[in-house]
Amino acid sequence: MEGYRESLLKGSAKVAVWGLGHIGYSTLCHFAEEGVNGIGVDIDEERVKRVNRGEVPIFAMDYWLGFAPGYLFEQGAARATTEWRELISAEVLVHFVAIPTERDGKPYLEILGDVCRKISKIKGLDMERPPLVVIESTLTPNTTDEFVIPIFEEEGLVVGEDILLGCSPRRDWFATPDRSLRTLHRVGGATNAETEEVLLDVLGIVCENMVPAPDHLHAEVVKSIENAYRHMEIALANELSLAYSHLDMRTVLQLVGTKWNVGTYQPSFGIGGYCIPLSSHYVLDGATHPERLGLLRRTVESSEEQPGRVVEYLVNGANAKRVGILGLSYAKNMRVPDQSPTLKMIPLLRERGIEVKVNDPHFTDAEIKEIAGVEAFAFPQGLSAFDTVLVVAGHREYNAVNH
Repeated sequence: MEGYRESLLKGSAKVAVWGLGHIGYSTLCHFAEEGVNGIGVDIDEERVKRVNRGEVPIFAMDYWLGFAPGYLFEQGAARATTEWRELISAEVLVHFVAIPTERDGKPYLEILGDVCRKISKIKGLDMERPPLVVIESTLTPNTTDEFVIPIFEEEGLVVGEDILLGCSPRRDWFATPDRSLRTLHRVGGATNAETEEVLLDVLGIVCENMVPAPDHLHAEVVKSIENAYRHMEIALANELSLAYSHLDMRTVLQLVGTKWNVGTYQPSFGIGGYCIPLSSHYVLDGATHPERLGLLRRTVESSEEQPGRVVEYLVNGANAKRVGILGLSYAKNMRVPDQSPTLKMIPLLRERGIEVKVNDPHFTDAEIKEIAGVEAFAFPQGLSAFDTVLVVAGHREYNAVNH
């Protein structure tokens, strides 16, 4: 019998992707580009329609992918659907789970549980080999053993026999094509040695730098811990800028970063986005002895206080009255407002009677009003209306204008 990799590459089997956000859509596109047929499911009907028309539904995804993926959908190598039952097929040999595992900045497993129960419907299929399930979402440590596997068992499936299970949370940086699914080192682990071999072989179709973990427990914790490291370093950078206010701490930290084993981190308005602040909560929630993680707990507290520190300085130090914020996204060159420092600072500024407006070239004025609750302003023409401007996200559009 041919292996999983051979079946996928020959077209006798396909992959299914649960969730077509940044992670899921890029997984579907990368495998399709390698000649692997795939189908993805998402609850967003408009996104599914756009995907099937060959449009890129996520801002700058073609830039991050390093290729234009529209032809893959136009030619039928991949397609999207809103009907999850289409993924429960004997043709589907690999299921990638790429759904959100957070809500309001905290771990949230309801969607993951729902997907696992739906995948369990394979029990009634006549399949020669058990399908492989790869969890790409970031997980709280021990989620696989304490949440995922029990669901499969409740549904009558034996993990390792009826279904193969592996963990390989994605660590892409969706801001530059040189850190992609294809090129970054990717950690993967499974519930047994046989599954591990299949997992690495399948992921190796796209990923050039696979790194085997001892098992699924070690693989699922890596993403959270590496982000917790970054969280602590960024929080330290913020606190250093306060402790040494007479120095240009950005310059100091750039000099510090010239040492070969030290990363370069810069003070900021806060920490937003999907991964870093959320991962620290994952590590704390999943720890066997969370009371030992005092430094990380203090990091979370310090980071959550940072937007308030900035506002306090603007009010009492800078005597700001009219503030313009450049960037609704949490990071540069992205269209993602999740946990953005902008959203945390706006209500604090308005409570102090400060006028606030926002510009972001990747959102319409109406979207800015809906998401941030304030009016938009034009860049660079509108800058003169403010006594203070905060550059929260350094989009390339801001750097391209001499202002």
